[in-house]
Amino acid sequence: MARKGKKKAAPGDIATNRKARFDYDLLDRLECGIELMGTEVKAMREGTVQMKDSYAQVEDGELWLHNCHIPPYPPAAMNNHEPERPRRLLAHRREIDRLAASSREKGLTIVPTRIYFKGPNAKVEIALAKGRDRFDKRQAIKARETRRDIDRELRDAGR
Repeated sequence: MARKGKKKAAPGDIATNRKARFDYDLLDRLECGIELMGTEVKAMREGTVQMKDSYAQVEDGELWLHNCHIPPYPPAAMNNHEPERPRRLLAHRREIDRLAASSREKGLTIVPTRIYFKGPNAKVEIALAKGRDRFDKRQAIKARETRRDIDRELRDAGR
């Protein structure tokens, strides 16, 4: 029987980008801070962040997160933030330069994979990613289905 409803993020995560794991091969991961307004932090604590089509980009030596949707915080009526504004990611200069060089030379993309709180600070995990071909996606689907069938058979054998 199929599960109903939205699949939850991992414990401690605010949002995960599950589509990125399907569309890309994730090569190298990096934890960054994120520069937020007060209402964005409160809205993130409600757990309604969407990062389906989001990406990170190096512009003028700074790392920016684009298309990450943090909905407005209802009690802050007038002083709310813009939901899809670009947000600056906080990382060391060496890390930003390394990401910029590899995305420029090798044709890799910088994709956010998850957002979470670490203590009082919001963090974003980004990854250098290489796009998958349609053939690779079909292999991933086939492997997932066979793994699901094996798990089902093992579960049924134990009954």
